[in-house]
Amino acid sequence: QSQLVASGGDLVQPGGSLRLSCASTGFSLNVFAIGWFRQAPGKQREGVACIPKTDGKTYYADSVKGRFTISRDNANRTVYLRMDSLKPEDTGVYYCARYLGAQRCPSGGILSVAGFDSWGQGTQVTVSS
Repeated sequence: QSQLVASGGDLVQPGGSLRLSCASTGFSLNVFAIGWFRQAPGKQREGVACIPKTDGKTYYADSVKGRFTISRDNANRTVYLRMDSLKPEDTGVYYCARYLGAQRCPSGGILSVAGFDSWGQGTQVTVSS
C-alpha cells in the first residue's frame, strides 16, 4: 500500500530543534505538492506547511512562521520540515501527505486536509522540559 512515511520525531526541550523527514513507499514524491500536518491529543488535525513540486509559493501556518522551514532534497526524493525554537504547543503527531489537486499547494489562507492523502502513521514530536 502506498503511503508517506514521516520520521525524525523525538522528545525535545522547549527552544530546541528537530528535522522531520518524509519519504514515499510506493510513488514518486516529486510528482506532488507535499504538506505537513500535526495533531495534538484531543485536537483536530491542522496544516503546518506545504511545498509545491518544484517552483511556487510555500505555505506556513501563522503559528509556525519564522520557526519552521519546509524543503526538498536536490533530487526531490525527500521532503523535510526543519523546526526551530520549539514550544510545548508544537507537541503532537506530525504527518506528511500528498496533494492530489495540483502540483502547487492549495490556495487560501488556511491549509486543510482536503485533497491530501497517503497519510501514513506520522511521527511523534513532544516538546517538554
